Amino acid sequence: MATQTQRRISTHESRNVTLLLISVALIYLLLFLGLPLFAVFYEAFSKGWGLYWAALQEPDAWSAIELTLLTAAIAVPANLVFGVAAAWAIAKFEFRGKSLLITLIDLPFAVSPVVSGLVFVLLFGAQGWLGQWLQAHDIKLIFAVPGIVLATVFVTFPFIARELIPLMQAQGKEEEEAAVSLGASGWQAFWRVTLPNIKWGLLYGVILCNARAMGEFGAVSVVSGHIRGMTNTMPLHVEILYNEYNFVAAFAVASLLALLALVTLVIKSLVEWQSRRLGYAMKPLTQPTKSGA
Repeated sequence: MATQTQRRISTHESRNVTLLLISVALIYLLLFLGLPLFAVFYEAFSKGWGLYWAALQEPDAWSAIELTLLTAAIAVPANLVFGVAAAWAIAKFEFRGKSLLITLIDLPFAVSPVVSGLVFVLLFGAQGWLGQWLQAHDIKLIFAVPGIVLATVFVTFPFIARELIPLMQAQGKEEEEAAVSLGASGWQAFWRVTLPNIKWGLLYGVILCNARAMGEFGAVSVVSGHIRGMTNTMPLHVEILYNEYNFVAAFAVASLLALLALVTLVIKSLVEWQSRRLGYAMKPLTQPTKSGA
């Protein structure tokens, strides 16, 4: 009862203030989110469905779509494995270099994606540190699909780890210790105790990671070489079409990207709703995540 009273007091505002705040938020969302999305879909369908479908059926467009999905299909599972392992190690164990590992996980948040792409060019490009060795062994990373995947993995790997670390820290390690004391192995404790406790946070992190992987532009732009039909992802293909003044095709592909983003947002909202219904609380990446009934 006391908690409910405090909650009512802390959130009590006059009706005018409440309406003003809601109006400002709605206007802001309309101007900076709703209007751009409407413009994308309006321009995509402005010349009719025929040109829209024709733009999406172009071989270069299909290649960009397939490469975007392939990159996400590789990058997300890779970051899933890394994120779970890193979060488990950081939250459950004490070891030297723990602070350094956390700093390295946060590094892609601080470094510009363009700089990230340039680092891979410096390392694996023709004139890079390992370029001659790679050429001698007929291995091509830069201006090829492997380089795009590497760049995408780099810019997206904090999402799952950063979602799981505060969640695991808040849950503690008492349940795992109890399972081990009852005879369970480390893997059994993970599969039967740790994983069920983090499944909603894990799914949430996977959704965010996938959204960033499909929409990444800066790092991929640097390492791809913009080769049409070979190394262009959907964001790069949109840029090329727009620069060629092929606005219908550009907005058609952009609308598909926007649609994927909206689907991701819906899935994210469903995960949040389900997690709240089951007693979990989703928090932003930089804040601790708590669970409770």
